[in-house]
Amino acid sequence: MKIGLAQITLENAAFPVRFGLSGEVDMSRLVVTFLTGLVLSLSAGAGWPVLGDEYWVFYGTYTRGTSKGIYVSRFNAEEGTLSEPVLAAEAQNPSFLALHPQKPLLYAVGELWEMSGRRTGSVSAFAVDVRSGRLSLINQQPSGGSGPCHVSVDATGRFVLVANYGGGSVAVLPVSPDGGLGPTVCLIKQEGKSVHPTRQTSPHAHQIGFNPTGKLVVVPDLGLDQVLLFDWDGTRGQLTPHKPPFVQVPPGSGPRHFAFHPSGKVLYVLNELTTTVSIFACDDGGPSRLLQSVSALPADFTGQNTAAEIAVHPTGRFVYTSNRGHDSVAVFAVSDGGKRLELKINVSTQGKTPRFIGVDPTGRYLLAANQDTNNVVIFKIDSETGIPTPTGKQVSVGAPVCLVFYPVTD
Repeated sequence: MKIGLAQITLENAAFPVRFGLSGEVDMSRLVVTFLTGLVLSLSAGAGWPVLGDEYWVFYGTYTRGTSKGIYVSRFNAEEGTLSEPVLAAEAQNPSFLALHPQKPLLYAVGELWEMSGRRTGSVSAFAVDVRSGRLSLINQQPSGGSGPCHVSVDATGRFVLVANYGGGSVAVLPVSPDGGLGPTVCLIKQEGKSVHPTRQTSPHAHQIGFNPTGKLVVVPDLGLDQVLLFDWDGTRGQLTPHKPPFVQVPPGSGPRHFAFHPSGKVLYVLNELTTTVSIFACDDGGPSRLLQSVSALPADFTGQNTAAEIAVHPTGRFVYTSNRGHDSVAVFAVSDGGKRLELKINVSTQGKTPRFIGVDPTGRYLLAANQDTNNVVIFKIDSETGIPTPTGKQVSVGAPVCLVFYPVTD
């Protein structure tokens, strides 16, 4: 079915989406793209999906080598191509990034152990030029602890949340009307340890984010072998321990990152130290029961490896994790409504130390960011098997750690 359109405009709480269409449009393809984006955005707790094939890709990096800060490329999801990255803004160790859900704003941690003589890292606010992808610094605040390694924004766009790895703490900072950040309004520091003799002698918050309802904040703590749970007060920007206050992974696992199945009924926790995915059933939006832990490595692998990133395909049919050491993407098939994973294959990331993997908003491509070979590789995802195949296309970025997609506005 085809229909002639002049322009489509979607206005919603997430952010306005506008794109022009001329002539005839393949309506069946548009519907597929819409539904795919809808599943993705709902699984992330966002509003309406972004329609279109052009995105800015912002890269968070470590700046101890050739990188000078945050870089940006233009990604064409129709052709599976990335333009050569250019410097969007200078920053020191802007490892992880997060986008505002409503406004052209980007937030970045400064993964530092000291700032202005204080034992803390930083969080920076940037305005996004939606036509060029360039960033302008609004302001910077202390993160409330050393080594901040993850950042997220609540659904209203009023607060930024930070996980401090070195400080073993989580912090909440308010967003001002101009998009800048105010001083910390909530800071919670954990205590304790687990069984690993060097990696788990103290708490290490490694990610902070929301469940699909936006009412629960989830924090994998590598040092405690716990996935911490907090009730979210979006009016005051306050975190209070949930009941129960955490769920436990097997000792020595080292929970690093998490992702929810699009249904919201299953939580996947990627364990860095054991390279496993722990699967939790979710009751009333919160994880409660450990169902399974499955390895992300081939059975015959005997080398050293740590897990880094986890991503769920927008269809909910596939889960991907990255392996540093084996240098691969693990591809899992999903069954039983998301409650069971089966490792199908490991695919080389065409580089060393894949710190990050991300599925593009259309669900057609996977991008692998290899930290130690300074390259981002594009893979085409088979819609039936979920297996990513390298397209032969890649770009160079110094020590890439994270990437996020933002719709292009021409």
